[in-house]
Amino acid sequence: MINVYPATTRYTADHGWLKSNFSFSFAEYFDPMNMNFGPMRVLNDDVVAPNRGFGAHPHKEMEIVSIVLDGYLKHEDSGGHDATTTFGGVQRMSAGTGVVHSEMNPSTTEPVNFLQMWFEPMKPGVTPSYEQTKFDVEKMKNALLPVVSNDRTSDEIADINQDMTIYLSDLEQGKDLTFAQGKNRRIFLFVIEGDLSLNKEVLLNKRDSARITDTTELHIASESGSRYLLIDLP
Repeated sequence: MINVYPATTRYTADHGWLKSNFSFSFAEYFDPMNMNFGPMRVLNDDVVAPNRGFGAHPHKEMEIVSIVLDGYLKHEDSGGHDATTTFGGVQRMSAGTGVVHSEMNPSTTEPVNFLQMWFEPMKPGVTPSYEQTKFDVEKMKNALLPVVSNDRTSDEIADINQDMTIYLSDLEQGKDLTFAQGKNRRIFLFVIEGDLSLNKEVLLNKRDSARITDTTELHIASESGSRYLLIDLP
């Protein structure tokens, strides 16, 4: 089953320095029918103005992944970690028993656009940790490149405390691929740019998403080319 969530159905918040689109209930947006998809709890599409950001704030018992689409994002936390990321990198934080962190746009001239995702942990009570990884953007071309996974096979993949994998892909015009998945799993798909068709029956455009269940094989194609994110979830 493929359930489509058009970009226009997302909740939009505009605070001047911050423009956000929420795919799930978050902050002032509350919808009891849209709290999660399996362990996936948050997908925020954020644009932060130059020299602004989220000051120090606490988190607990959540796996937090940030992927920058454009610009730069600076992370600092109470564990002493300090890193700046752009596209081609991933920030992963296991909040575990508790951590305080901040996320800022270090640029004085350019905004930053990033996706922040929260996932409930597979194992609670872990020691907080932070990791920044880099991946080869060229490997996204006409392929599903794992960038976050609990089945870590290289230093280019960030570890995560959940039975899941996040893939990024650049599908060229007219190209297609197939994603095979085990039974009793979920797929979350988010179109960053371009268009996608799923199993030759569902069309997605920029910033649309799909929540997919009871589907062990997903055929993905694009007429004009697409950059997208696919998450394999329990």
